[in-house]
Amino acid sequence: MTGRFTAGLGLATVLVGLLTTTPAPPAGAVAPATQATRAPAGTYANPVTAGVVDTFPDPTMIHGKDGLWYAYGTQNPVFQSKGEDGERMLPILRSSDMTHWQYAGEVFTPATQPAWQDHSRLWAPDIRYVDGRYYLYFAVPGRNTVGLVTAPTPTGPWSDEGAVLPSPSGCPTGNIDEAQFTDTDGTPYMYWGSYDTICVAKMNAALTRVEGPVTQVARGRRVEGGYVVERDGYYYLFYSDAGCCSGAYSGYQVKVGRATSPTGPFTDPEGVDLMSLTTKGGIVVGANGNRWIGPGHNGIQTDLSGQDWLVYHGIPSDDPDLKPAAQGTLKLTRRPMLIDRLDWIDGWPVVRAGAGPSEGDQPGPVTTWSAGGAFNDGSLAGWHAEGAGTAGWRLADAPDGHGYATHDAAPDGHGRAAHDGDAYLVSAGRAPARLRAEADLRVTSGTGAAGLTIGYVNRENHVVAWLDASRGALVTDVVIGGRSRGESVTPLPAGFRFDTWHNVTVEVRGTRMTVQVSGDRLRDASARQSRDLPKAAVRPGAVGAAARGDGAAADNVGATALYTPVTRRVPEPAPGALLPAYSDEFDGTTVPGTTGGSPWQWVRGPAAGITMTDGTLSWPSQDGDLYLGDNRASVLLRDAPAGDYTVETKIRFAPDRPAQQAGIVLYENDDRWFKMVHSALPLQNGNGAVLQVSEFGKEGEQPTTTPPTAVANAPMFGGPTADTMWLRLSYHADVTHDENEVRAATSRDGEHWVQNGVWTLPIKGRLRIGLVSMNTPGAVARFDYLHTYRD
Repeated sequence: MTGRFTAGLGLATVLVGLLTTTPAPPAGAVAPATQATRAPAGTYANPVTAGVVDTFPDPTMIHGKDGLWYAYGTQNPVFQSKGEDGERMLPILRSSDMTHWQYAGEVFTPATQPAWQDHSRLWAPDIRYVDGRYYLYFAVPGRNTVGLVTAPTPTGPWSDEGAVLPSPSGCPTGNIDEAQFTDTDGTPYMYWGSYDTICVAKMNAALTRVEGPVTQVARGRRVEGGYVVERDGYYYLFYSDAGCCSGAYSGYQVKVGRATSPTGPFTDPEGVDLMSLTTKGGIVVGANGNRWIGPGHNGIQTDLSGQDWLVYHGIPSDDPDLKPAAQGTLKLTRRPMLIDRLDWIDGWPVVRAGAGPSEGDQPGPVTTWSAGGAFNDGSLAGWHAEGAGTAGWRLADAPDGHGYATHDAAPDGHGRAAHDGDAYLVSAGRAPARLRAEADLRVTSGTGAAGLTIGYVNRENHVVAWLDASRGALVTDVVIGGRSRGESVTPLPAGFRFDTWHNVTVEVRGTRMTVQVSGDRLRDASARQSRDLPKAAVRPGAVGAAARGDGAAADNVGATALYTPVTRRVPEPAPGALLPAYSDEFDGTTVPGTTGGSPWQWVRGPAAGITMTDGTLSWPSQDGDLYLGDNRASVLLRDAPAGDYTVETKIRFAPDRPAQQAGIVLYENDDRWFKMVHSALPLQNGNGAVLQVSEFGKEGEQPTTTPPTAVANAPMFGGPTADTMWLRLSYHADVTHDENEVRAATSRDGEHWVQNGVWTLPIKGRLRIGLVSMNTPGAVARFDYLHTYRD
């Protein structure tokens, strides 16, 4: 079920018409699905693509100049449930509210795909708006490169611009999962990479080719899906790791690092460089034990109130796999599109304050204005002109934005020319004092200015933000009682195109006003400015467009109440009272499980070389594993308490060869278990580099096969490692869904913890608490204690 918003001011008749007409699919294809059920008004429920498409991996989203939102996804069999065997190549959806979507076409068909792509499947699109055109970048894995198409509207027609990356690209990785970003100084960048490195390089001025030195900015086990935004002086690199597409065993999650430069170095919240040979913290969203598995590969979208939303995909645990597509040769994981509130807490982004992917009805994005509109109803009803040249305002139309307002220098009915003063077109409705306002603006002459005005009472009392072509700058002015309280001028980058649409946003919180200019609202501002307002200027008032000089144009002008930020994370899980009967300080001299009456028992043990010295259980890593049929590893086990509990160990372990691992397990049998271990794994493109990882995995059965078959552990990756670490597994019996739920956490000091996601398995037999040191010989795990706590 998906959420719904009531239609509001600015979604005019022409847009409603667009949303009720679905493009015809190619000949022989079935009609797209439509949403049959809806959440209560003002709410939504994930996945937001339910009933529209069966799957929509690697989503990216943009707010089009027509006032609608558009989403783009990886090539997949999106209409399989309707009998379509083939795939749609970069499918496109559109929506009036970010939660109700309709199919809007695809970028290519097999007949129109350019020959240079060599029939490759196309992945992971990234959408931008650049100087009047939509730029859609996408991965061409069959050619190990990134492609680009451009169009005048969000749905085409698309013009092929060829490959973006040189060959070789200069990055030791798979050349996919690209994301474009333009810095405030106008320098464009491209980020790309997959399995196991993300790189960045500058682009040419046309944003069609990568050029110049390549910088590696992140690496890790199966790291991919980089996406960069700027906020409060930091550049945030979002990425996913651990693998997207293993059905119910996908350990994908979104993480983040930040830097003070677009080229890094990026560090996680623990201060660890994203290029370090260890796993990282900074988990933005991971599985939380509800129906969503493997959430990842994100974009970001901002609603009209200023609230950010993470746009990503997730795997439904109750239906994780698609049927084989393309005549039975291709089996894919089902990955519909999800959105959830993205909170910025203490300088770091996290989904729903740390609660993770949502299930069930949720408060939805704000997608209607309290004042303003989109000029798409064929008139200027609801607006009135003030100031000089009132007759100069008229409606115009464009294929992209449809209706918009424009002002020229024609004399008004009183014989006064527009350039004799500023002209305003303001809303009949009033916006609140604490607001977020925005407008798409362009200057239609080389010497004019186009503006967004807020708090407008009259010409003598208002605030305005100008794109001023004559000064090459963003200029704000505060007018009270007919007198300017001082302009603030922020230069725009060299080469800034005033004659194409740019989005201007104004936020007023308290008496602080923040203004940003961007091409596409995707947090890559061309300019930003903050200033304090006099209290007299912070008031409810009209919102509108302003024009100065020989010509200006405005579209999508509106304002609504500014969002209220969430400033505190949900409480982190903390263990309760220690349970001594289920704990061990390892302060004896006898190896556990080797004498009568010991609470410990061995599976395939005692392990060779294990000793008890100086309050430490020392255990050399074994040549054996718990991987599918390779069940040769020893497991040291003891009973777990009834109810919910947390088990913790302090371990000193320094693996230096791939697959050496040691840590704690919750063990039912050799084919059903959970583990949190310190492990070493090779980087796929790391020239022999060994990555230290905190590995949270499980093994169980594949629920979609009859009879169920064993599936290997599919790890999530937790926080940074150290030679001495603290590891936790927290158990919860979800009796409602008859599931074992296990959450992991890691620490490098025993005090500050990185909380990982949640793995689940159906409840069958009882779980026991255990330790392992396994897979590859040559390292020694030293366990200082095992503590079990009541939760």
